[in-house]
Amino acid sequence: MSEHHSPAASGEKPTRYYVPASSPWPMLGSFILFILVIGAGSLIQGHGVTDLSHGLQSNGAGKFWWLFPIGLFGVFFLMWRWFGDTVRESLGNKNSAQMDRSYRQGMTWFIFSEVMFFAAFFGALFYARWLIVPWLGGEGSRGMMTHEVLWPDFQAMWPLVKTPAGTVTEAMSPWGLPFINTVILLISSVTLTISHHALLVGDRAKQRNFLAVTFILGLIFLGLQAEEYIHAYTHMGLTLKSGIYGSTFFMLTGFHGLHVTIGTIMLIIMFVRTLKGHLTPDNHFAFEAAAWYWHFVDVVWLFLFVAVYWF
Repeated sequence: MSEHHSPAASGEKPTRYYVPASSPWPMLGSFILFILVIGAGSLIQGHGVTDLSHGLQSNGAGKFWWLFPIGLFGVFFLMWRWFGDTVRESLGNKNSAQMDRSYRQGMTWFIFSEVMFFAAFFGALFYARWLIVPWLGGEGSRGMMTHEVLWPDFQAMWPLVKTPAGTVTEAMSPWGLPFINTVILLISSVTLTISHHALLVGDRAKQRNFLAVTFILGLIFLGLQAEEYIHAYTHMGLTLKSGIYGSTFFMLTGFHGLHVTIGTIMLIIMFVRTLKGHLTPDNHFAFEAAAWYWHFVDVVWLFLFVAVYWF
């Protein structure tokens, strides 16, 4: 009788498409996201936990803000368990070439959805800056009438740092912390590319070291952005309530910071998996997915730096 070699023993990719057993994670994930959205909406409606103590909860606003941290914890728990199952499937050599293509297509469409997400906010910024501001400033025949009726003292300039209520704020300069953060992200893309190339040639030490440098740069970026926000709120009067400029500034930079946080977590996980020897030159799509995401975040920041800070 001839000896049979399994794909796991020979290191070859299985030829059959692996179908996992029934999993509780999709249903549990839907419930957790429902809790997270309800909590986040309640927190925003109540204007934050601090204001709840001043009686804003009397009309029900902010009543369920405590669901937000529960939902946030649930998301991290879900990702830990669900991705853990996926890692075990990969280490068990259950992923065929077709499964690998499915992963790549899924990550591609996920990044495309993120492109559309940021496109909506960039669209809001461009609409306000190049259409609404000139219109309120009296550009065109209808704009002249609107200017006289709605806001006669309005000056069509950007950044729009003066609101109808008379509040005046400062505009964020691009050449301080934003420029430093731009350099940091560009360097991180280079170090991540070097780490990826080291993985492809089997140089695990070089891959590990440059990957560590990459996620450390990500942490530095987040720390500097937090410092920028503190400076904006305490010294510049630039807040979410600072008219269209403040809202678009914090929506774009804030959501980008959230994506940098997610990307940094992904890179740290890849670093831990590197230490455990999970990633090989022939089986490392998780690393590639994290790298794709990080490069996407870097490209978004370049557009953001030019559109929000520079122009």
